[in-house]
Parts: sequence; C-alpha cells; structure tokens
Amino acid sequence: MRQKWLSIVGIGEDGLLGLSPAAHSLVSQAQVLVGGDRHLAMLPKDDAREKLVWTSPISTSVEEIIRRRGQSVCVLASGDPMCYGIGVTLTRHLPVTEMTMIPAPSAFSLACARLGWSLAEVETLSLNGRPPSLLQSYISPGARLLILSEGKSTPVLVAEMLTQRGFGKSQMTVLERMGGTQERIVESTASSWTETEIASLNTIAVHCQADPGVIRLPRLPGLPDSAYHHDGQLTKREVRAITLAALAPTPGELLWDVGAGCGSISIEWMRTHAQCRAIAIEQKHSRLQYIADNAAALGTPNLQIIQGKVPTALKDLPTPDAIFIGGGITADGLFEECWTALRSGGRLVANVVTVEGERKLFEWHEHKGGNLTRIAIQHAEPVGKFWGWRAMAPVTQWIVVKEL
Repeated sequence: MRQKWLSIVGIGEDGLLGLSPAAHSLVSQAQVLVGGDRHLAMLPKDDAREKLVWTSPISTSVEEIIRRRGQSVCVLASGDPMCYGIGVTLTRHLPVTEMTMIPAPSAFSLACARLGWSLAEVETLSLNGRPPSLLQSYISPGARLLILSEGKSTPVLVAEMLTQRGFGKSQMTVLERMGGTQERIVESTASSWTETEIASLNTIAVHCQADPGVIRLPRLPGLPDSAYHHDGQLTKREVRAITLAALAPTPGELLWDVGAGCGSISIEWMRTHAQCRAIAIEQKHSRLQYIADNAAALGTPNLQIIQGKVPTALKDLPTPDAIFIGGGITADGLFEECWTALRSGGRLVANVVTVEGERKLFEWHEHKGGNLTRIAIQHAEPVGKFWGWRAMAPVTQWIVVKEL
C-alpha cells in the first residue's frame, strides 16, 4: 500500500481558524499547498512553501499534483471536497488509499441547518460549471431544491427559469457566505426576485410552487407529446412509456438512441436518473436542433447528439448498456453493428410501424430470440355529435437481452 502523501482539507467561510487540530496539522506539515486564490490567501503572508493555484483546464493542475507524488501535498478545498468538489475529481485519477481527506460541512448541510430542512428530503444539484438547464428536470410541485451557484448572477437566472416554467410562486432563499462573519440570507418568490447584489459565494434554496394550470412534467417516462418540438417523428406518449420500461434504465448506464427523431427516448432515459447517459444518433440535419432544444427544455443538456447515417455513425462510440432502434431499421448492417457493440447482458429494443420493418424484426427474432409485442392504442375523439375510438398506427416492438 502506498503512503498517504496527499491530503484534502475542507475549509469553511471561517477560514483556517475553523479547522480541527488534525486538519491544522495536515496544512502545517505539507510541503506543497494547492488551492484557489481565495484559499491560498488565508495562509500567512510569510509562508514560503510551494503553492499551486488551480488552472483552467483543471486537468493541468491534477497532472502537477500527480507529478509531486511522494511529497507531502495538501489541497485546500471549499466545504466537503466530495460534494461536487475537488475530491471527486482527484479520486478519479488517484486511489483514495493515497489520500487523507477531512471535510468541512457542505453548503447543503449548512443551508439545511439554516432552513430547518431535512437533507434526506431535498434534491441537490450544482450549476457551477454546468449547463443551467439541468435545473429543468428537478422542477416539480412541492420539490425542495438546493443549488450550488456559479456566481452572483445564478439566482436571477434560476428565478427566470422558474417563472418561465410556470413556477413563479416558488419561494427562493439565497444564502451567502454561510459560516462566516458576512453571512446573509435573502428571500423572495421567483417571479418577484429583483436582488442583484449577491455575493459570488452563494447557495440557492427553492421550494417549488406551481402556478395554477401548469402541466406537471414528472421524471417518470411518458411525458405529454406537447412537451416536445418535433416534425412528426416522435414516439407517442403511451408507446414511449412502454419502451422506457423495456429499456429499464438504471443509474450510470449508457443508451444509444438510434434514429432519435426529436430525442424523446434518450431524453426520458436521462430524466429517470441524474447519472443516466445517452447518445442520440440522427441522420436528418433538421432534427438535430429539435433534439438539442428538447434536451435543454427538459433538463438533459448533457445528451450527446451525433449526426450521421447508420450504421456508419455508430462506429467507435462508447459501449452501450442498452440500445433503442426507432429509425433506420432496414439499413443494411444496422442490427449487426448494434449487436456487436452491445455489452453482454445489455438490452436492445426496436420499434417499427411498417411491414418492411416487421420483416426485419421477425428475422432478428428468429436468430436471437427475445419477445415480440404488438402495441395498439386507441383514443376517444369526437365523431360528429358523439364520441368514437380512433386508433394510432400499431407498433411492433422487439425486446432482446444479449446473453452473458
């Protein structure tokens, strides 16, 4: 086992004075100190030890730290280093057995203490260095959100997003410099938020309240068709819910959405859990903007979008845990490319509405097994003065699991 040469010490707004004796010892004994300008400025002016300031991209600084393996290196971090912090980044590059980590209370813990909220009953996210539209998938009636800000302008942005979504009644609380002598709390509703003189170091708490008549957009599959911009190439709501159930997303898994259309399957895959990942592959150029707009509006801006013709566009993509084929089903070599790429134990689901597409599914089913299902949906619609049933085009669905 390697010696623990790297320490990561969480510091609160009260600075070095708030550190425990153990944390003080790690900071004082380090040969090299790493941190942002704010943290390094907390050290005595006559401290002559080597200091590294975080660079952009941060990977350069990580390489500098690794290059000093064997020396005593101490990283000064904000709050809890493993809560959207530098500790998460460093553990991706170094084994935790080489580190000593001492966290301070996270911004989320401090905010809950100020508000009387249960941390176990709130949704937490960071907009620091991340697309603001991530917030969209968290907004729902009654939800309590804690948001790490990127800076002083983030509260205004959050207020605007809530108001535009129909949640202007939501209570917003901005907590500045928690734990320090300049701590301040600002409260208002999203629609009436006007405060712009906000400290750069702030955390936002939101208690979501919907305006009358707002349509809910839960994270469960089967969002209303009206939630999407599309040109008609859309897996309809009921079929979408059945398809997502068959794909069975779990945290951390990657989906290929082949022939993505407007992106509804990959978007709802990602909405089920913040750690779900997806790649939307679409040949038609005009649909790429639909996918991007829908992903941003529905809180999945990290959806990877690839334009290209299948199966060529699938080459060299990361190994998927699940594949959905919604378009291009008759393309030569498509199934073979998908089946080869799919990991053992992965799921493949394909939907078709044409006779030619069914013929392909029957061929694949004959070779690989799985289950074939016909999905037929009817909606009640006016027929003159009365009501009658109008059928959607039936969908044939094939579900197969690749054997281990």
